[in-house]
Amino acid sequence: MDFFEKLQRRQQISLLKKHPHVFFKTIKLGIQNHFILDSSIKSLTIGESVGFRNFIHVLVLKNAHLELGDHFFMNNYCSINCLDHISIGENTLFGEGVKLYDHNHSYETEPDFKVHRSAFTTAPIVIGKNCWLGSNVTVLKGVTIGDNCIIGAGCTVYKDIPANTTVVNHQELIIKQRS
Repeated sequence: MDFFEKLQRRQQISLLKKHPHVFFKTIKLGIQNHFILDSSIKSLTIGESVGFRNFIHVLVLKNAHLELGDHFFMNNYCSINCLDHISIGENTLFGEGVKLYDHNHSYETEPDFKVHRSAFTTAPIVIGKNCWLGSNVTVLKGVTIGDNCIIGAGCTVYKDIPANTTVVNHQELIIKQRS
């Protein structure tokens, strides 16, 4: 392992240990993971034996609460952006590139259309235990995914998913051959 990779990993562990509102026992960090934590978060709770592969981005802002259950695993290039509350159950697995957003930019449509760069609407995300979110799944604000769910690669989850459900991204591939 490269010296700089070890140093970066130590810096991230140190950041987590020193923050007064972060609670964890055992985690496994890959390389180039970034935890961005406001000094006034409500809490970041990380369960037992949680694993973060490489290039993970976790943002928890002021007054936000993030809970990661025991034996949770995030694969490469995942991100969690928590401005309100996100809870992920035990034994849940994220494929590569999974993204969670518990917020949207605020906007107006009348009298003129305007998107606010630093004002947000928020709603909690709850992901149950024993779930698998495939590669490049995006979960939006206000969503609850029940226990024992599989969310297929490439899905954008914008409404609640009941427990014991499989969701697939049903795309029609149009193949036109040239002669």
